[in-house]
Amino acid sequence: MSTPEVPEGSIPVLDHGFVRLDDAMASDLSVVNAARVSFARHKQEMESEDEGLIGFLLRNRHGTPFEHNSFRFHVRCPIFVMREWIRHRWSSFNEFSMRYTRANDDFYIPALEDMRQQVGKPGSYSFEPVEPELAETARAEMEKANKASYATYDRLIEAGIARELARTVLPVAAYTEFYWTVNARSLMNFLSLRNAEAAQREIHRYAEVIEGLFAERMPLTHAAFVSAGRTAP
Repeated sequence: MSTPEVPEGSIPVLDHGFVRLDDAMASDLSVVNAARVSFARHKQEMESEDEGLIGFLLRNRHGTPFEHNSFRFHVRCPIFVMREWIRHRWSSFNEFSMRYTRANDDFYIPALEDMRQQVGKPGSYSFEPVEPELAETARAEMEKANKASYATYDRLIEAGIARELARTVLPVAAYTEFYWTVNARSLMNFLSLRNAEAAQREIHRYAEVIEGLFAERMPLTHAAFVSAGRTAP
């Protein structure tokens, strides 16, 4: 089975993934008006003083004005990446279902430079590159295991086993798709944790793309977030 079509406007991530901003109702002005309604004020356009207000709100953890906006992302990523993603519960998800639709045969295989070893103890370990020969061997083993699991899945489907059962043989390297709707406050929390050195490299790659899209839509809010040490309000 071939890879599903990549929608127009998608930004590639990893070997078969992407991020696409499907829609957004988000602006710096939404933050300003949400904050100033306390004083019965409403603006049609941003003014110079409003940048300072956004910075004040962020530094002082006045978070609710950042909730009156919405981003809807379309994401394709490995299942293990999504399992980290859905821990960010202050947002909404709708995911591709392998109960109703046949799985595709795309699996994440790390690039040679992404093959790594864990050094140290949990909580204080680091990740180091492995020798090229080991990286090649590991990639080949991963590909072999993925192909074998999909072949088993395929045989079970052809034999008449329900998709909801046949999918249980697929590994977490299989790709899934989902829509993710999130406001700026929750998005900044996601970015503070996932676009960070301590994050797993694969979800970090997705978070980098998402942060770029966030910065395009809400540049003053993003700048204040960075200035405040990347701490969500």
